[in-house]
Amino acid sequence: MAASTFFIPSVNMIGSGCLDEAAKTMKQQGLRRALIVTDKVLNNIGVVAQVQQLLTAQQIESCVYDGTHPNPTTSNVKQGLALLQEHQCDCVISLGGGSPHDCAKGIALLATNGGDIKDYEGVDRSAKPQLPMIAINTTAGTASEMTRFCIITDEARHIKMAIVDKHVTPILSVNDPHLMAGMPKGLTAATGMDALTHAIEAYVSSAANPITDACALKAVTMIAESLRDAVADGSNMQARENMAYAQFLAGMAFNNASLGYVHAMAHQLGGFYDLPHGVCNAVLLPHVQEFNASVCASRLKDIAAAMGLDVSYLNDQQGAAACIAAIRLLAQDVGIPAGLRDLQVKEQDLDTLATNALKDACGFTNPIQATHAQIVAIFRAAM
Repeated sequence: MAASTFFIPSVNMIGSGCLDEAAKTMKQQGLRRALIVTDKVLNNIGVVAQVQQLLTAQQIESCVYDGTHPNPTTSNVKQGLALLQEHQCDCVISLGGGSPHDCAKGIALLATNGGDIKDYEGVDRSAKPQLPMIAINTTAGTASEMTRFCIITDEARHIKMAIVDKHVTPILSVNDPHLMAGMPKGLTAATGMDALTHAIEAYVSSAANPITDACALKAVTMIAESLRDAVADGSNMQARENMAYAQFLAGMAFNNASLGYVHAMAHQLGGFYDLPHGVCNAVLLPHVQEFNASVCASRLKDIAAAMGLDVSYLNDQQGAAACIAAIRLLAQDVGIPAGLRDLQVKEQDLDTLATNALKDACGFTNPIQATHAQIVAIFRAAM
């Protein structure tokens, strides 16, 4: 087995009421002036004010950038950085789901390293640690609050840049399920399927190891048991808390085993058509695993077992087929669209999407490497 390095924030708080504790930890760290990176919705519904109140109680000043787009852009990073510099902030707090977290990572990285966010596309391109970042999560899916992944849309090229850099790992992650109770059904479903994709891609990844395997399989089990309940009743706090743990476990898995073609392809759809990331993942996931099954059927059979299926009487290929069927059923049960056509993806764009997908860093650890024609075929099958 090759040597592996395990990345994770040094402090991670999970569970009801842990947000209060996070503000105290920030004070103990000596942080005094924070830029809060969030979006308009969370600002308008009062979640930002709630966090600011906790910070004020700890004598921490804050200013707010709430311009984050659902697929954060290079412009968002520039605007947030300008505000950070104007107010001379000594730390960044991201508040939201994957979009504010990724935007905040871009801002915090440039605050210490300078240059343009495009300079850091790829793996470990920065020289220095970013400004201290505290990630407060309000969705159960992306795990961006605890990863070294930062996805920013380059508006000029219409692509999502994958920035994979140990320096963008936050110093503190916060998963308080009470902040997730307000998530609408569609967002709960999409972020939950994103977490499932993280776990499955990490488990079949060429860089998987025993630690990531354990995290991935437990995440799959918890998602299979709790996602339907969390979507059906957003006030079910047990289901919400289970999903918070599950998405964190899936984050531990993919942060260290990386991902595969589902993400490499979904990033192109998000960058090209500005589509929701979790929905793109959910639609592509069974199709990519059908492609992968020729080399990792036994791993997919393990996932079927983790989802609660009895696969003891099945061979590996049958187990893989059962896994793919279970993924499809879960997606259907939580209201995910049937195919990419429903998302207005156009057949004539598949060639370009496939070209860009093969350049995405997430695809390098897919268990089998694909040709351009094979990626186009997977996109076509998912239509």
